Amino acid sequence: MIIIHAGLQVNPAKQEDFLNEIKPLIAASREESGNISYDLHKDTEKENVFTMVEVWKDAQAVASHNETAHFTSFVSRAKDFLTSPLDVKAYDGQPLER
Repeated sequence: MIIIHAGLQVNPAKQEDFLNEIKPLIAASREESGNISYDLHKDTEKENVFTMVEVWKDAQAVASHNETAHFTSFVSRAKDFLTSPLDVKAYDGQPLER
């Protein structure tokens, strides 16, 4: 399982545009084969900071996602509403046995 945290610092003047652009990305990504979850979270302590938390079945699912039109389209427009580059961290997660 691959877990990705993508930090997004949004220009306050462009936050509405950002949210309008990211909603189709979220919906389409959730429909992809190999996607377990794809959720946007707003930081409760820092204004205009969001984190996309993605969970994928495996590295192949991530690679396929990174080539989709909805992902590449969003990334190409991200500079229009972000104040810094995406801060992407990926983790290899394994379920814990209880």
